[in-house]
Amino acid sequence: MRFVTTLLVCALALTGCGSTEPGPERHAAQEAAKVDRQVKKAKSARAAGWGSFSGPIESRWENDGLTMVLLNELRYTDPYGEVWVAPAGSKVNGASIPRAFWSLIGGPFDGKYRNASVLHDVAYEEQKRPWQEVDRMFYNAMRCSGVGALTAKTMYYALVRHGRHWKNARATAVESGARPQPANVEQVQDWIRADDPSLEEIDARAAAERR
Repeated sequence: MRFVTTLLVCALALTGCGSTEPGPERHAAQEAAKVDRQVKKAKSARAAGWGSFSGPIESRWENDGLTMVLLNELRYTDPYGEVWVAPAGSKVNGASIPRAFWSLIGGPFDGKYRNASVLHDVAYEEQKRPWQEVDRMFYNAMRCSGVGALTAKTMYYALVRHGRHWKNARATAVESGARPQPANVEQVQDWIRADDPSLEEIDARAAAERR
């Protein structure tokens, strides 16, 4: 009987060793890997939410030191599937962005928002789409390039409030409203930090201030 009991104990032990249930350490590792995959997936989804660029741009500077010439095409597909193109040979100088705001983020061709600035300049020159759509594209393109929400929303406000707007295609673009003052810019940034307004709320504030 003792021999039979010993065999049963060994059998049960072997059955336990062969169990498919993971041990505590393996289970913890699996959970950590699952969380890591979820985080990566969420980051990928957020990135896709801002659209995508065709690739990096190549450019050269004109002798004036202010004008940049594209040597290859820049193509951006926004979150709504609209395609924005800056053709090779386009000449841009950042004129579509109010100079008073350059001090916030540097020149329009420095840093992460360069591609967005190029597309914005070309779209403002072409005036094929309403200026509201062009400014929205600028915001999305900045976020796609990794520009943070505070800077992107401040620049979006600057364009809606002080940008050169037009009513009809090829109409003369006119700078709207008074020139921005440093104190006003700080107030807008404080508001964005505190309330994290939507673009629609920024539109409403800028429109009210233009009156």
